Amino acid sequence: MMFKKILIANRGEIACRVIETARSMGVRCVAVYSDADANARHVAMADEAVHIGGPRPADSYLRGEVIIAAALATGAEAVHPGYGFLSENPEFVDALEAAGLVFIGPSADAIRAMGLKDAAKALMVEAGVPVVPGYHGASQDGLEARATEIGYPVLIKAVAGGGGKGMRRVDRAEDFADALASAQGEAATAFGNTAVLIEKYVNTPRHIEMQVFGDGTNVVHLFERDCSLQRRHQKVIEEAPAPGMTPEMRAAMGQAAVRAAEAIGYKGAGTVEFIVDASDGLRADRFYFMEMNTRLQVEHPVTEAITGVDLVEWQLRVAAGEMLPARQSDLSISGHAFEARLYAEDVPKGFLPATGRLAHLAFPAGVRADTGVRQGDEISPWYDPMIAKLVVHGPTRDIALARLEKALAGTQVAGSVTNLAFLRALARHPGFGRGEVDTGLIERDVEALSRAPEPCSRSWALAAVGALDLPNDVTEGFTLWAPLLRQVVLARDGEAEGVAVEVSGPGRVTVRRGETRHEVQFGDGQFDDGQWRVDGVSVGAEVVRHDAGLSVFWGNNYHFELPDPLDVALDAGAAAGRIEAPMPGLVKAVFVKAGASVLAGDKLAILEAMKMEHVLTAGRDGVVADVLAVAGSQVEAGAVLIVLEEEQA
Repeated sequence: MMFKKILIANRGEIACRVIETARSMGVRCVAVYSDADANARHVAMADEAVHIGGPRPADSYLRGEVIIAAALATGAEAVHPGYGFLSENPEFVDALEAAGLVFIGPSADAIRAMGLKDAAKALMVEAGVPVVPGYHGASQDGLEARATEIGYPVLIKAVAGGGGKGMRRVDRAEDFADALASAQGEAATAFGNTAVLIEKYVNTPRHIEMQVFGDGTNVVHLFERDCSLQRRHQKVIEEAPAPGMTPEMRAAMGQAAVRAAEAIGYKGAGTVEFIVDASDGLRADRFYFMEMNTRLQVEHPVTEAITGVDLVEWQLRVAAGEMLPARQSDLSISGHAFEARLYAEDVPKGFLPATGRLAHLAFPAGVRADTGVRQGDEISPWYDPMIAKLVVHGPTRDIALARLEKALAGTQVAGSVTNLAFLRALARHPGFGRGEVDTGLIERDVEALSRAPEPCSRSWALAAVGALDLPNDVTEGFTLWAPLLRQVVLARDGEAEGVAVEVSGPGRVTVRRGETRHEVQFGDGQFDDGQWRVDGVSVGAEVVRHDAGLSVFWGNNYHFELPDPLDVALDAGAAAGRIEAPMPGLVKAVFVKAGASVLAGDKLAILEAMKMEHVLTAGRDGVVADVLAVAGSQVEAGAVLIVLEEEQA
């Protein structure tokens, strides 16, 4: 019998996603929230909401006993874990069941079986699932010798890892010791477990995973997803089905994934991840088990798009005691789908996670946007800075990819820097367009893909008109024998620039910026698509003023600040001589003292923020004048950590 009420032990877009399906099934939802999420979208969507603690995950979303108490107090019958946080914590599952609650997911035993990579691979060998050659033993002695036996290059991986943390590629024996120490240190911070395994590194790797679903007795697969477009082992764009996949390989991978799930009596949604050696094309004898994620995946919407299956609905139905809703023969692939992960991050500055208030947020029609935020919401420094997952579907890969590029071009975000231009550049990458994907594609072309697009002179012209108080600024005032002139000051990245706007007639102006000149027409001061004409050509742009300044949305998102025209001498600061925290975080290490000489690029400190370590380096040669931070201290964004002596004239 279907649940009447469930609690969702998560936040953000996945909590909103679960609520949407549960609501369509007539199931009431209880949300939980931290101090930082009191006004979050998932809280507003739920039927009830319970406060569970402070903003740190350890003080809220990782407090299993508090979440269980909230479920019992609100009369929830089951708990959906989403992904991340407690979704793969077997002790939480045991505690839920002891309290008389249903976990909407696999058994604790199944989670334990796949929880450690080394044990999981040993289990897969028994089940006849191919694994990458390597060392997966419990002993951590003699790892360097093991690597030599396997043959370089090798990959060091934390056994309790995920998300690329605790993972290092090693090409030479002399680099092994340093890489091992680095991987173990990151694994200790992220998972509290320093154990690692060693695997042969696949030279032309593709990351292809199989969606599986079981009811504890039977298991089916819902075909594959290609997740090869990654940066630092973090997925960027996923697609289904995998380009170049042959029927023979799909059948072999599907059967292996089903065997893997059957080996642990799997119940619910899960993903079996494979590394594929694509050096000789996709072949049925060149895929190897990596790990199994015993939960719903972030990229599950592309599987839903090509199969027509609502995986969250299946989760609820199976958890409520129903058998699998479909047999393998009932499932088929229809068309092609892509998912792009839109993040608040500064791509040109090394993909640094960002914060900010979303002064403007809009998604185009025809795209599925799974999001946990709304216009006006804050991007919190406490959690993953995802803004949305943009999902498109088409009858062919080419059509779906064209729809993805159009969806990215039509997405509007202001108030925080984002990876939107990077995603759009990736969608237009020729190799990606041909389906020539592997996990190294982004790193090979990262410089070109990360280059921030600069607004063209016509975008500057639109911004200048948008900065005016229309229609007053072009209809009020008086001049004799000369056109009415307005001076507009726009700034990008702190660099201010004056732009002249000359009124030519009703709804018509001439914009001059340096040597460039453009004639701009607009309709009654309205800035809807199609109402702009620049130099006689209709422009499908949108200009929006907001708390953070002004944005021109025209293929890319171009943002301008609106400084006071009387005070445009913006202080550039001594950026090269001041090492500042790029975001709120924990100072993990400081490597210099006052008086030390440094060279440009030298490592000065490490800041831990948003689940990642960020190395801070010297912007120029110099001598350290002062060290203002100590290891273990929490700092705010913009805090000065290290100061170099002033350069001699």
